[in-house]
Amino acid sequence: MQTVGLIGAGRMGMPIIGHLVRKGFKVLVSERNAARRADIEKTGAAVVDLQAMGAQADAILICVGYDKEVREILQAPDGLLKTGKKGVIVAVLSTVHPNTMKELAKDADAHGMHVVDATVCRGGRAADDGTLLSFVGGPEDVVERLKPVLAAYSSDIVRSGEIGTAQVAKASNNLILWACLVANHEGLALAQRYDVNVEALRTALMTSSAANGALGNWGKQSMAWAEDDMEIVSEMAAECGISLPQTGLVREICRSLKPRRYDLDKYGA
Repeated sequence: MQTVGLIGAGRMGMPIIGHLVRKGFKVLVSERNAARRADIEKTGAAVVDLQAMGAQADAILICVGYDKEVREILQAPDGLLKTGKKGVIVAVLSTVHPNTMKELAKDADAHGMHVVDATVCRGGRAADDGTLLSFVGGPEDVVERLKPVLAAYSSDIVRSGEIGTAQVAKASNNLILWACLVANHEGLALAQRYDVNVEALRTALMTSSAANGALGNWGKQSMAWAEDDMEIVSEMAAECGISLPQTGLVREICRSLKPRRYDLDKYGA
């Protein structure tokens, strides 16, 4: 692995680019927003089109927002499945449905390429620090080949199983994350109504059995993807026939919580 491509230089993609460059990889970047070009090039990476990336890269990371975008990048008439070189590993960092991953991996195999899911957890600050948790779903030998790339921006790498399982692992993480965030709001809002020193309580709770990541990052989560995360979880649950009643409730609470998150005066009013 010498040349790494990255598609999507957003909040997570930009710091990953920097880590890859610092680890000595030649980094090629495809980004639709032309305004980001200067910042990308300042890292030492080169901005290229998908065709050039597909012809040169040994591994390609996809960091876009939605299932539809991932499909377009790979399956369009001029997409990576048509232009990528044989043996290239395409890692999907985006949160998509696990069935999408299975379909894309099957298509890639027909073109002599490999698609794996390599979802990331811990958020933007961990991306900045290079301490992301990467779940990887795919054949063991392919995952082993990809690990040096993942290690450039991840402090922990866990093979979750075969293709699609990293998406499930990320969905499980997010399900628990948003449920904890809702519980944190309810507990702290109740405490505030009784004139408890909320910040002192939060600090103390982080040393108790109530400790959770969302409580430790209190005030710092945008909830940008909460509804999308919970929608994917609901679809997955319906497909496999499992009832997740709390998930449905958390999804609805997140929808109303997002515009007034961390405002305890308004919670439950």
